[in-house]
Amino acid sequence: MSNSDRTGRPRVVVIGGGFGGVRAAKALGHADVDVTLVDRTNHHLFQPLLYQVATGILSPGLIAPALRRVVKKERNIRTLLAEVVDIDVHGKVVHAATPSADQLDLPYDYLVVAGGATHAYFGHPEWAEHAPGMKSIEDARMLRSQILGAYELAELATDEKEREAYLTFVVVGAGPTGVEITGQLAELAQYVLPKEYRSIDTRQAKIILLDAAPSVLPPFAPKLQRYTQRQLEKMGVEVRLNTAATDMDSEAITVKGPRGEERIIARTKIWAAGVQASPLAAVLAKATGTETDRAGRLAVDPDCSLPGAEGVYAIGDMVTTVDRLPGVAQVAMQQGTYVGKQIANRVKGDHTTPAPFKYFDKGSMATIGARQAVADAMGFKVTGWVAYLLWCYVHIMFLIGWGNRLGTLYNWVRSLRYARNRGHRLISMTGAQEIAERHEAA
Repeated sequence: MSNSDRTGRPRVVVIGGGFGGVRAAKALGHADVDVTLVDRTNHHLFQPLLYQVATGILSPGLIAPALRRVVKKERNIRTLLAEVVDIDVHGKVVHAATPSADQLDLPYDYLVVAGGATHAYFGHPEWAEHAPGMKSIEDARMLRSQILGAYELAELATDEKEREAYLTFVVVGAGPTGVEITGQLAELAQYVLPKEYRSIDTRQAKIILLDAAPSVLPPFAPKLQRYTQRQLEKMGVEVRLNTAATDMDSEAITVKGPRGEERIIARTKIWAAGVQASPLAAVLAKATGTETDRAGRLAVDPDCSLPGAEGVYAIGDMVTTVDRLPGVAQVAMQQGTYVGKQIANRVKGDHTTPAPFKYFDKGSMATIGARQAVADAMGFKVTGWVAYLLWCYVHIMFLIGWGNRLGTLYNWVRSLRYARNRGHRLISMTGAQEIAERHEAA
């Protein structure tokens, strides 16, 4: 018998332990309901800092606290490790699979779906094998092995062309994620690794950032775009705009741009070009007859409820709204709090039509490298050290737990003070072997 069956209180199931799901659950922490938070991982991931795990600045635990710890003070919330496979919106039951492959049925009175998003390869899912993205801790760990493994294999290479292939890195997508990972690749090559290798000069690494758009950081103001591109180029990055990927394999990437079609030999490709909604969006669309857009996102009503499904709300990156909100963490967090409060009011007996969700844009920011960033916040557009300090403050405060905040701050100070020291560059033979095996297979 479930806890809700014993208490007789309304049952709220929240799918997804990301920004939106956690905010929705915590907003119900003092409501007269029983909340079940279900996710296929046991941690809450702070995705904006994943690239720092991939480049050795932070350890995974600093940005991924356990979900149970995140909601431990809310006694009406239980956390389950399971993967949702289907949703019966008419019978009001969520069907999930447990780690032991057993079926788990979760009846609900209210359902909040915050499934997030995954990578989008624009009709080429086979590219995922050659150009991984970053959406999970596993992605970041694998990417760290691939990046650092490339330098290890370059050190061992005896053929100059093979060495150049290992020392060529291509990042596809010049949005905030692409710019940030590119900046860190340049930091590694120019400042962190040069004194550690004997057979190669890491400063000769070729780092390419490409995008089909005409500028880097498309959502930002032109002033910040120009500044970002200049700084990247000063760091040795080759920025190619109006250039799209058309094909790729384990050896190279084919691009088409102002120079025509070109095949770039590069063993390491990183995807930061686009996202699509979680598969749960398709499950809900099929169950309710709701339409989805090209990115697979569900159209929701102004109050974030799903048309044709009583008591069901969808939030975050997997939905689209009338005002076409951006797919950023702030939107998911604000929607989660909004929906949680809305459910709490309904449980109290307030069934009046709620005011439509209204997003408060707190601004955008991105780092370029150590001591360099751009920020557009509260009407102010700042660059350099000031933007970097603002970026640090905002990201520190959004981390969960003072232990994680202080640990992250310590690692940042350490990386800045001691020649950009990276204390988390652990890899094994496995990552390098995978790169070598793909090369041999090709």
